[in-house]
Amino acid sequence: MEKLKIFDATEFKNVKEIIYHSVEKYKEKFAFVIKHKNNDDISYENITYKKLLEDINKLGTAFYNMKLKGKRIAIIGKNSYEWVLTHLANLLGGIVSVPLDKDLQYDELENSLIRSKADCIVFDEKLTDKITKIKNNNNTKLAEFICMSPINGFKNIKELMENGSKLINAGNKEYIEAKIDDNAMNILLFTSGTTSKSKAVMLSQRNIAANIYAMQCVEDIRDTDTNIAFLPFHHIFGSTCIVMMLASGVKNVFPDGLRYIQKNLNEYKVTLFVGVPVLIEAIYKTIMKEIEKQKKTKLIKFAIIVSNILLKLHIDLRRKLFKQVIDALGGELRFVISGGAPADAKVAKGFNDLGIKTVQGYGLSETAPVIAAENDKVVKYGSVGLPMINDTIEIENPDEKGIGEIKVKGPNVMLGYYEMPELTKEVLKDGWFYTGDLGYMDKKGILYITGRNKNMIVLKNGKKVFPEEVETLVNRIELVEECMVFGIPDKRDPSDVRIAVKIVYNKDEAKEKYPNVEESELYNIIWEKIKVLNTTFPKYKHITKMILTSEELIKTTTKKVKRQEEMKKILDSQQS
Repeated sequence: MEKLKIFDATEFKNVKEIIYHSVEKYKEKFAFVIKHKNNDDISYENITYKKLLEDINKLGTAFYNMKLKGKRIAIIGKNSYEWVLTHLANLLGGIVSVPLDKDLQYDELENSLIRSKADCIVFDEKLTDKITKIKNNNNTKLAEFICMSPINGFKNIKELMENGSKLINAGNKEYIEAKIDDNAMNILLFTSGTTSKSKAVMLSQRNIAANIYAMQCVEDIRDTDTNIAFLPFHHIFGSTCIVMMLASGVKNVFPDGLRYIQKNLNEYKVTLFVGVPVLIEAIYKTIMKEIEKQKKTKLIKFAIIVSNILLKLHIDLRRKLFKQVIDALGGELRFVISGGAPADAKVAKGFNDLGIKTVQGYGLSETAPVIAAENDKVVKYGSVGLPMINDTIEIENPDEKGIGEIKVKGPNVMLGYYEMPELTKEVLKDGWFYTGDLGYMDKKGILYITGRNKNMIVLKNGKKVFPEEVETLVNRIELVEECMVFGIPDKRDPSDVRIAVKIVYNKDEAKEKYPNVEESELYNIIWEKIKVLNTTFPKYKHITKMILTSEELIKTTTKKVKRQEEMKKILDSQQS
């Protein structure tokens, strides 16, 4: 299939060009809405695109005045206006931005600051204790410590912006007139490290700008949209997407937390968001539970059949038919982009059936991040859509089913891993980035992911089992909250492996549906359902062992299961 360009988009070389273009085009539109809470008093502050650039220039000028030009500034904290402001102030001045995960343990945080050679850290007030300890221990290269809000003992963003404003008024234009090197390292980003020590990915502004252009060409993002920033900004999908929203003239708001999703969707009349499958599936389950409670499951199912027939006749009544459901999500939600991990096709189809367009994308930190996505013209459940307009994707050494390692070439591919030349050579060859993911492409050029190379279970007879494929089906079983499929040695033949699964069950759902049932009985209930599922697989894929728990699987902050740590936990528990 020929690569599609569905929407008009302007290609820029760097983030500075993107922001200046948006400010010119959307000057008085709101870029951000910030909620301020003072006990029971709640107020909202509207930040226009014009004010956003003024704030960036004030903060950036203050950074330059602190001798941070050409240096490295780490950012750590929850998603907030101050986070975005710092990141953009870095990029528009050519300062290297080092986004860090706010949930890092002290040792990991200190290690990341040492490895990145950060000169300054901008931090959330909630992390003051950790930052104070880092400052006192003096093991890092940090010379400046800046809090996002005013607190004793530290500089803060507000006072820096006031200083920057005075400098600009006095004629200081060094920061504002700074030239950007499009191809230099401008973001140093640590991967989530689900299988090994985290790697520091070096990205340029060209990487980011190229990816934003590619997404704008195929995704229906409008300047009338309101986006809620769910994805953590320390994750490249989160930080690239917020710049893409600003490139498109979107209004952006911040969530109060996962518990308040429904409230926030209503409060801000959110029209679109980008999220990981765990979040999207949680919202879908909430909708389905509400439909069940109201005893409308059969009615909704029938209405979906009718609306799908009408869609074939080019009559779209979904948003009218399912108005009540959409109203529960604020009434305006129209578009959901899923990424960061494989999404359940059933959930994506469920949203689309209700009239909320849902597409899935695929990418990595190393590709800034998106390399393939579904779009307005191509939605194929179970796939991750077409390669982006400026990327070329190929399958390396495909087997008889066409499955092999996915490799990609394009302007969004990273510069390399920071201070890891050997590792860089392993994944970057002749301009191609080898993703470590396995997949295949159909005749139309649509990409399907079958799993991670490292996670693949190879049986003695050469058959391959991709845990992710089996997990998607297990996760649909009643009471299953999440699961991990893995291989264990076969007792009858230790040189071979059997397929096992660890299942986390939903305690609340179990209490509701089976109020007086012990965990041992729940085990039997779920195991019977696994046996039924096995009948849909070839014998070599059959699950022969199950571990049941109510304790959440060990995950990265982007909700990917840390398989090695989980396996260690499983083996330790079996030996004790």
